[in-house]
Amino acid sequence: MTNSQIPTLVLGDAGPRVSRIGLGAMGMSGMYGASDDRESVATVHAAIDAGINLIDTGDFYGAGHNEMLIGRAIAERAREDVVLSVKFGALRGPGGTWGGFDGRPAALRNFLTYTLTRLGVDHIDIYRPARLDPDVPIEDTVGAIGELVEAGYVRHIGLSEIGADTLRRAAAVHPITDLQIEYSLISRGIEQEILPVARELGTGITAYGVLSRGLLSDTFRGGGPSTVGDFRAHSPRFQGENLTRNLRLVEALADIAATKQVSVAQLAIAWVLSRGEDIVPVIGARSRTRLDETLGALAIALTPDESAVIEAAAPAHAVAGERYAAEQMAMLDSER
Repeated sequence: MTNSQIPTLVLGDAGPRVSRIGLGAMGMSGMYGASDDRESVATVHAAIDAGINLIDTGDFYGAGHNEMLIGRAIAERAREDVVLSVKFGALRGPGGTWGGFDGRPAALRNFLTYTLTRLGVDHIDIYRPARLDPDVPIEDTVGAIGELVEAGYVRHIGLSEIGADTLRRAAAVHPITDLQIEYSLISRGIEQEILPVARELGTGITAYGVLSRGLLSDTFRGGGPSTVGDFRAHSPRFQGENLTRNLRLVEALADIAATKQVSVAQLAIAWVLSRGEDIVPVIGARSRTRLDETLGALAIALTPDESAVIEAAAPAHAVAGERYAAEQMAMLDSER
């Protein structure tokens, strides 16, 4: 039985009712170095038991490993206790290589078929392309997912990392429940155009990268990532002088967090929570300890003055390095 003390909200104008914080599962499949399947499953169970129902995965996380892992975890819980958000379309090769993105209608129907099998469910609550396919009109991709909604295999349509113009075009074809996009204290690019358009269209925001891949936490205050297989070791914000400069921002946030007797991560999550009831942070906890820390952020209420102090301590323009490497940034419609 879930804990109803965690606040819930309707995602977008007519989406599913979700917990105020979601659980991101990517890190459970090796993207941040070695992970423990048993602890991952225990973390999913603890999240559901605590009242978190929004679980985000992708068919390319661990080349299918993540969906199978989540499938095992949710098999032991009631299906109605879980809102599954699934990204599709990123192409992988042997050795973890990337091969672009495929948003063709025939391809996405194929992807969904495998996803349903790996997760062991008969429908996906929110299905979304992970990126915009530059060779396929967004109208074609969204229209094909709309057909899957009509057929009952998908409940709602989401998008990920797309710009305001593309969002308008997509919403003209089918209601878009939410836009999943990076948003944090130091990644605030959506505020100028994307967020206002989403609000105009009644599209919610599921914010990932709220901790800037662990940078906005106590994790790297002693240095950068060194674990084999941790993709952050190749991320611009974790490189050399960039990391040194960015950790100065983290130290400034740590001073503020200490006055409130919370962690840097909790402060960063609380800041995103304060940005609006239509924004749901999706936090990538892969252990029960990190999950407990995440849940603690729900108890932090920031006044406008406190938010201003936090923003002044870590202004977005002061962050060093892009949020992705150049080749990945080029794939983001949201950055054009």
